[in-house]
Amino acid sequence: MEFTVDQIARMLDGIIEGNGSEKIRTLKKIQEATKGSIAFLSNPKYEKYIYTSDASAIIVGEEFEPKHSLKTTLIRVNDPYLSFTILLEEYHRFLSFQKTGVESPSFMGENSTTGDDIYRGAFSYIGDNVQIGNNVKIYPQTYIGDQVQIGDNTILHSGVRIYSKCIIGSNCVLHAGAVVGSDGFGYAPQKDGSYKTIPQLGNVVIGDFVHLGANTTIDCATLEGDCTRVGEGTKLDNLVQLGHNVSIGKHTVIASQAGISGSTKIGDYCLIGGQAGFAGHLVLDNHTSVGAQAGVSKNTKKEGEKLLGSFAIDLRNYLNSYAIFKKLPELNKRLKELEEKIVNLPTV
Repeated sequence: MEFTVDQIARMLDGIIEGNGSEKIRTLKKIQEATKGSIAFLSNPKYEKYIYTSDASAIIVGEEFEPKHSLKTTLIRVNDPYLSFTILLEEYHRFLSFQKTGVESPSFMGENSTTGDDIYRGAFSYIGDNVQIGNNVKIYPQTYIGDQVQIGDNTILHSGVRIYSKCIIGSNCVLHAGAVVGSDGFGYAPQKDGSYKTIPQLGNVVIGDFVHLGANTTIDCATLEGDCTRVGEGTKLDNLVQLGHNVSIGKHTVIASQAGISGSTKIGDYCLIGGQAGFAGHLVLDNHTSVGAQAGVSKNTKKEGEKLLGSFAIDLRNYLNSYAIFKKLPELNKRLKELEEKIVNLPTV
């Protein structure tokens, strides 16, 4: 990658102070930047490095006032951290979409189509009647089942598995080992204590700009015509599990090892911490925040709730304790009132 400072400033809607023709070849931290690199200054505690930095350019805020002379070119922007993130994203996209062509051996079934600038890595498999858009990158050992649809500019990293009939949007990234469309956890208990498998016939629909972390798994819906759904812009960390018929809204973020049980519906712009667990058939409103290791067993009552906490103890003991726990604010208030009354009792 090689861009001029001027090109980068236009990309970020920034204002240049210095030499706009400087060549930029890499991105680095401000304390490690060298000639030909670009860095950013957002946190004031790193300001000392800007006066000695060898970076060819540094992204700073519009309000930044240097205390000493500088030997680097500045790009002034509204939000340096966000601007550097955008630059990283473009740099990553540039690297990710370099590959084109079809490596051998690879397989594509009957009536399947791919768009322009496709990359199909060695040992990748594409089934029958698959539709793949433009500039899609399919890395080695990826499996794509029959009748799958994949939008433009999507990246499937090595070892991704997409089951039949699933739909992946445009500009998505599926990291290594992600599985989309595997059977939901559906078993009917029998009188003899065994379990009978319930066939899972639906699919998974993933919106545009979704990222799936490594080894994340998303189960298909139970009935044909139904789907497990992940909304536009949602990001799932590594090792996240979504059960059958789960619905995740747009721009929701779910951290590693969280598990969402079947038919639960999570709204837009929610934040889910690592190892959080959800019972099935729940509804979480938009902008809900769930802390790490929280256990969610009830629907939210309004948008923007913040949830935290979960402890596994004997069921009866827990229910009795929880009945008291819910009343603690009220009991604390009454205790304070009693303390005031005792303090103000007349002396004999």
